[in-house]
Amino acid sequence: MTVESAEFQVQGLRITDLVAEFGTPLYVYDGEALRSRITALRELMHPRLEFFYSLKANPNVSVCALLHAHGARAEVSSMAELLTARKAGVQPRDIIFLGPGKSRAELTECLDQGIHAIICESLPELDLIEEIAAERGVVAPVALRVNPGFAVKGSGLTMGGKPRQFGIDEAQLLAAGPLGKQFDHIRLMGVQAYMGTRILSEDAIVENTRRILETAGRIADHHAFDLDMVDVGGGLGVSYFDGERDLDLGVLAETVNPVLDAFAQSHPKTRLIMELGRYLVAESGTYVTRVRYTKTSLGENFAVADGGTNHHMAAVGIGSFVKRNFPIRLLNRYDEPATEIWNITGPLCTPNDTLGKKVGLPTLREGDLIGVERSGAYGPTASPVNFLSHGYPAEVLIDEGRAHLVRTADSAEDLLAKQHLLDLTPADH
Repeated sequence: MTVESAEFQVQGLRITDLVAEFGTPLYVYDGEALRSRITALRELMHPRLEFFYSLKANPNVSVCALLHAHGARAEVSSMAELLTARKAGVQPRDIIFLGPGKSRAELTECLDQGIHAIICESLPELDLIEEIAAERGVVAPVALRVNPGFAVKGSGLTMGGKPRQFGIDEAQLLAAGPLGKQFDHIRLMGVQAYMGTRILSEDAIVENTRRILETAGRIADHHAFDLDMVDVGGGLGVSYFDGERDLDLGVLAETVNPVLDAFAQSHPKTRLIMELGRYLVAESGTYVTRVRYTKTSLGENFAVADGGTNHHMAAVGIGSFVKRNFPIRLLNRYDEPATEIWNITGPLCTPNDTLGKKVGLPTLREGDLIGVERSGAYGPTASPVNFLSHGYPAEVLIDEGRAHLVRTADSAEDLLAKQHLLDLTPADH
C-alpha cells in the first residue's frame, strides 16, 4: 500500500473513489503486495522449496489466480477450495488436500482430479481412502500428517506436543506395523507436519524445519515407503500488534536454506513443500468501513460503522489470549495525527462487535472511512457474515493500477434466495 497524499491510496487509486464506486463495507486487496510477497520467497528461499498457498487464509478465486500466476501452488481443505484452485488455473499435480474430517465426496474428488497428495490425518481415514480407491480402480497418493513429539517455542498457536484433532501422533505411527505394504490401493509417498502459526522467530522456523525433516525420514523408514514429498508446514507470521516485528526474509533464507540444502542433497527426488496462507495475503488487504454515527458513553468515544466483526472476526483476537488491535487508520485523512481515543464498533446487536478498543485516531466524523490494515487473511470467510443478515461484503483487487470487483456484496435478495417459505395455507378438508 502507498501513501502519496493525505488520502489513502492503492496503486494511485484514491480510497474515496474506490468506495464511491464499490460502496462500504469493502475489502481492498493490493495485487502488487501479493505479487511481491510470492516473488521474494521464490527469489530468496532454496530453489527446491515450493510454496503452496493455503486457500483457507483467503479463498477468493482471483487472489488465488494472481498468486498462482507468480508461482504459488495450492493447499486446500474442502471441496469448494479444491474447485476454486482448479478454476484459478492450478494443475492437479500442484494441489494437496488436508483436513481432519474429509468427506467421502471430497476424497473421491481428490482421486478423480488426480491431485498430488491427500494428507491423511487419522488411521481410520487410511481405511476409507483404500476403500474409495479400490472402488475406482486407482492407487491413491497419500502423505501422513504426523504430530511430532516436539514443540518449538515462538508460534502464536502451537500444533505440536499437545493433544490435537489434527494428524497422527508420531508415537502411534512408530508403534504401528509398517503401513507401506498394508494397502493395495494406497501409495504412501510423503510426510506433512504443521507445528504452529504466526511464527515471528526465524530461529523457530529453522528449528521446526530441521526437526520435521528428521521426523519425515524416520516415519518413511519405519513404514517402508519412498519419501517423494515432505511438507514442512509453514506458519510464517505477520506482525499486527505493538512490540512485534515482521520476519526478516533475508535472515530466514540465510539460516534455513542450508538445512533444506542438506536434505535436498541427500534426497534428490523428494519434493519439498511449504504451506503459506497468512504470510502471502495478510499485508495486501485493507478492510474499509464507513462511520455512521459518533457518540460518547461514560466519557468514552464511540464510532459506529457500517461493518464490523461480521466481516472481520480476526480483528477481535480470535485464537489469541491477549485481545489487541489490528493496525487501524483514518483513510480519508491518512496523515492526520492521532489526537483522541476511540472505540470502533460495527452494526451488530452485541457488545462483542468491536473492531478496535481505545484506538488513537484523529477526531472522527460521520462519513469518515476507517481502515483495518493487514487484513488480507482470515477476513470475511472466517467471520459470521450472515449475523443480522448483513451478508458478505464486496471485495476489490487492485492490479496494475486498475480496480477489479472480485466479489459482489450480498444483497437481501441473495440471502433470502436459498430460503424456502413454509406454506401456512390451511389444508382443504
